[in-house]
Amino acid sequence: MAGKPKLYYFNGRGRMETIRWLLAAAGVEFEEQFCETREDLLKLQQIGYLLFQQMPMVEIDGMKMVQTRAILNYIASKHNLYGKDLKEKALIDMYVEATMDLNELIMHHPLQPSEAKEKNLASIIEKATTRYFPVYEKALKDHGQDFLVGNRFSRADVQLLETILMAEECKPDILSKFPLLQAFKARISNIPTIKKFLQPGSQRKPPLDEKTLTKAKSVFNIGHE
Repeated sequence: MAGKPKLYYFNGRGRMETIRWLLAAAGVEFEEQFCETREDLLKLQQIGYLLFQQMPMVEIDGMKMVQTRAILNYIASKHNLYGKDLKEKALIDMYVEATMDLNELIMHHPLQPSEAKEKNLASIIEKATTRYFPVYEKALKDHGQDFLVGNRFSRADVQLLETILMAEECKPDILSKFPLLQAFKARISNIPTIKKFLQPGSQRKPPLDEKTLTKAKSVFNIGHE
């Protein structure tokens, strides 16, 4: 029997967080090995664990998988979170790519210089409320179903919920004009595997604070090259 997936990253959100979310939503227990120092990352590179010298890396089913989207695609396919046919998969991909675009904007906000933070935050809120969230609100209205695609739970629902919660950390009332997304958030948050992941003490990571950000910059050599 295969062991638990093992996640290699620093002890924070970053690109690994969506992978944590998807595994948790699928009910898959996983282990984590944190890179605490730059030397930890260099050691993984030197022993050939990282195909393109980058993390995140997930050890799963005898593979050492890198590239975030490849990892997410594999997990979603393995655990039936990727639609029932090619058309559903294509729609899920479109929704997911958009949530990842917004997720990326939010994820990089703490890295902005202090003088740019206010403008960057305003840009995140503007894009969330005029470009991204209206699409999901309309999709839910048009088909009148509980889930985004095919009336069944998929990675699109998981990744949208993750991004909604991140957006609410930027602006708590960001869903005020989106009643169907408010209901979606409550509904998906109560799916047992996700409800468990949202509880204190889970492997979900908190927003980056200054201490974690400093450590991440050190591990990935950000601002030193």
